[in-house]
Amino acid sequence: MITTVANTIRGLVADMVEKANSGHPGMPLGAAEIATVLYAEAMKHDPAAPAWPDRDRFVLSAGHGSSLLYSLLHLTGYPLPMEELKRFRQLHSNAPGHPEFGEVPGVETTTGPLGQGIANAVGMALAERMLAARFNRPGHTIIDHYTYAIAGDGCLMEGVAAEACSLAGDLQLGKLIVFYDDNEISIEGSTDLAFKENVPQRFTAYGWQVLQIDGHNPEEILKAIEDAKADTVRPTLIVAQTEIGHGSPLAGNAQVHGAPLGKENVIALKKTLGLSAEEFHVSPEVYGFFQEKQALWTKLRQDWEKRFTAWSSAYP
Repeated sequence: MITTVANTIRGLVADMVEKANSGHPGMPLGAAEIATVLYAEAMKHDPAAPAWPDRDRFVLSAGHGSSLLYSLLHLTGYPLPMEELKRFRQLHSNAPGHPEFGEVPGVETTTGPLGQGIANAVGMALAERMLAARFNRPGHTIIDHYTYAIAGDGCLMEGVAAEACSLAGDLQLGKLIVFYDDNEISIEGSTDLAFKENVPQRFTAYGWQVLQIDGHNPEEILKAIEDAKADTVRPTLIVAQTEIGHGSPLAGNAQVHGAPLGKENVIALKKTLGLSAEEFHVSPEVYGFFQEKQALWTKLRQDWEKRFTAWSSAYP
């Protein structure tokens, strides 16, 4: 089902960017499985209560891929209706070109300037550590959540990312899990035009756990998250090999990074993936999948609320 959802997202992303005649389809098409596994299987969150204090945090550091986040927020049940996806990147839309905090429930922080998203994620993981130290008590754990991020080459080229990630390793922020969308393409062409360093070795030197996976394989993605959680000391960088523009005729090409696919290529993508040719199509099966998940998410939140009530009584 993860693949079905990921491909549905690819169809939505292609339609959003095409209708707006502006946007960055390449990264969302390439990272669809990663984001789907996070929202459907890994993250502790409740679309019915976006401000739940002990929810897991997700930061789309590669903020130019905002259509990926908006698609998932819509599908999982956050208050982002399909009409907003159809108004992607338009004036006064709740689906702006980069995620903006405060505009859409479920967007944890504004991202756009490269490197600042992953630095925000480090801050969120540090905040979780500090809150847990201050408020958790024996038998009363009310702060216990993870911070996830998806970052691209552009994020990891920035100095702010280097400083923040070095700090995360030094402070041993074991609840920070970052996916590196390693597609080897930047807006100019191959990343080796300007970026030849060995990223896994750099993060190992920072004190991170580094894992390498096929970013299109849901089982490998989920296993990597489990391995990341098993290391309670080190933050984890999951190096996910992906293909930019996956599923489209422009896959693997820098041309797909920051421009609409074009109508013929959108049609070809949907045909390749077995999707309906209808614009902005989501099958009842996909909506139903997430509706079933909602009961689990609600129970997780309600269980936490009971723990919070007990903590409040014990430590007024």
